[in-house]
Amino acid sequence: MNLIRIGTRKSPLAMWQAYAVEQKLKKQGYLTKVIPISSHGDKNLIQPLYRMDIVGVFTKDLDIALLNNEVDIAVHSLKDVPTILPDSIEIAAFLERDYEQDILIRNPGSSKNIGNFNDLYVGCSSLRRRAFWKSQYPNVIFGDIRGNIQTRLNKLESENFDATIFSLAAIKRLNIPLSYEILDFIIPAPSQGVITVTSLKTNTEIKEAVNKINHKKTQICVQIERSFLNELEGGCTAPVGAIAKIEGENVHFKAGIVSLEGNDKVLLNEVFPFVNSELHGKKLADKAKKMGADKIIEEIKIK
Repeated sequence: MNLIRIGTRKSPLAMWQAYAVEQKLKKQGYLTKVIPISSHGDKNLIQPLYRMDIVGVFTKDLDIALLNNEVDIAVHSLKDVPTILPDSIEIAAFLERDYEQDILIRNPGSSKNIGNFNDLYVGCSSLRRRAFWKSQYPNVIFGDIRGNIQTRLNKLESENFDATIFSLAAIKRLNIPLSYEILDFIIPAPSQGVITVTSLKTNTEIKEAVNKINHKKTQICVQIERSFLNELEGGCTAPVGAIAKIEGENVHFKAGIVSLEGNDKVLLNEVFPFVNSELHGKKLADKAKKMGADKIIEEIKIK
C-alpha cells in the first residue's frame, strides 16, 4: 500500500479529527494524505438539520468520494453517521471515545445568571437538546443556529442569544479556552464523542490497515447505542439520547426519548453483563417501545 487517502469535511473540527486518524495510521507505518471535501451540511448554514430531507447530511459527499475512488477512507463524527450505510460502505474503525457530554456556553453580554437554565434564549438547532432541555426547564426559548464553532460563537452575540450548546468533545479537541457548564440533564446523542472511519467493503487491504487503530471497547458501546437508535427508527436528528459505558464486567446504559415540547418522555437506566452485550441494543429499544417510545416517535414524524 503506497498511500492512504483520508477524506474529511473542511471544518476545523473535522480537519482535527482527520489529522488524529492520520497520526494513528502514521504510527502504524502508513503513508497518508488528508483530502478536504465540502459537504452539503457545511454549505447550507441557514436551514436547520432536521428540516433537510437528506440522510447523512454531513456524510453523503464523503460517501460519494469513497465510491468514486477519490479517497480510501472517510473520517466522521460518528453521531453524524446514519445507522444504515450505503451497501458498499462500512465502518472500519472506531477511535476511543473522549468526551460525550453536551455543554452550555453563555453570551458574556447576557444579563442572565450562571446556573439559570429556565428562562434563557438559547441558540440551538438540535431537536434532542431542545427536547431534553424543555422536559426539565419548560420556559426556555430556542432559536435556530448553524455553522462551525466560531460561526456559532459569533452568532451568540450578534443574534443576542443568552447561550448556545456544543459537544464538550468539540471544544476540547480544538483547545478553545471557553468557560462552560456541563448539561447533565441532557442525555448525549448515540455515539457522541466518537471519531469513526468508513471505507469500501471490498477494499480489504485498507480495512486491515484501519482495523489496527480500532478501539474495541468503544466499538461495543457505540454499537449498542446505534442499534438502540436504529431499532427505534430514530434518525441522527431525532430527540433520542443514549450512552453506554463499560465498567468492570458490566455495561451501564442510559437512554431516553423525549417529545419535542418535553411533555412526554421515556427513560432507561440499565446494567447488563459485558459478554454478548452487542445483542442488547435491540432488546433495550423493544423495552423502550413498550414504555411508549414508539408513540413519541410517531408523533414526531407526523409533525
